[in-house]
Amino acid sequence: MPKFVIERDIPGAGALPAEALKAVSQTSCGVLDGMGPQIQWVQSYVTGDKVYCVYIAPDEAMIRDHAAQGGFPANRIAQVTTIIDPTTAE
Repeated sequence: MPKFVIERDIPGAGALPAEALKAVSQTSCGVLDGMGPQIQWVQSYVTGDKVYCVYIAPDEAMIRDHAAQGGFPANRIAQVTTIIDPTTAE
């Protein structure tokens, strides 16, 4: 199943309180529950004005549908082609 990185432009994301991040997470999980098991949220990285999310889904259209249903942006979506880490250097 393809893996995607989603870049979400959310001004002030890094300053959001824990309660706000919890609410966004709950919204996302609720949408995912309704969409079925073929789309999965792996994790997200919150930075100053962006959130980078890693999802597993059959295609980009499903990622965009999730964002639309959840009411959050999906400004850029990139399919992961290869994963590397420090062990790649060995």
